[in-house]
Amino acid sequence: MQIADLLKADGVKLIASATSKKRLFHSIGELAASCYGLNATDVVEALVERESLGPTSVGHGIALPHARLDGLDRVCGLFIRLEKPLDFDSVDRQPVDLVFALFAPTQAGVEHLKALALVSRTMRDPATCTKLRSNTDAATLHTILTERPASQAA
Repeated sequence: MQIADLLKADGVKLIASATSKKRLFHSIGELAASCYGLNATDVVEALVERESLGPTSVGHGIALPHARLDGLDRVCGLFIRLEKPLDFDSVDRQPVDLVFALFAPTQAGVEHLKALALVSRTMRDPATCTKLRSNTDAATLHTILTERPASQAA
């Protein structure tokens, strides 16, 4: 599995500002509806429900909100770059500006976990994050996320 298997080119968006986590989830819901045909309300409710279990921020300005949804046949994702970082209740207290949302079928088992691990590894790479933060073009952001690394060092 690669990021390109999870992320469509039109699933990448730059948002000037989100005033709250819930407003960001609404933007994610709208993007999920246009990109994958998902019900925006269902997406928002699933993200809010998952977030109530604990923040999905992973530190260093990165959040990985995720949820399981009915009506999906595979794991898929969206990437949002926020021009204005947003408080996300992060453990390191850093506001979030890079958001990779993942959606999995309700019955997805190991595929969901594999996708989450892949996205987490990708977003932990400081060079990748630097490139993402220094670009504002959605196509360029998609390319950065989906390009295969030159080496698969552990």
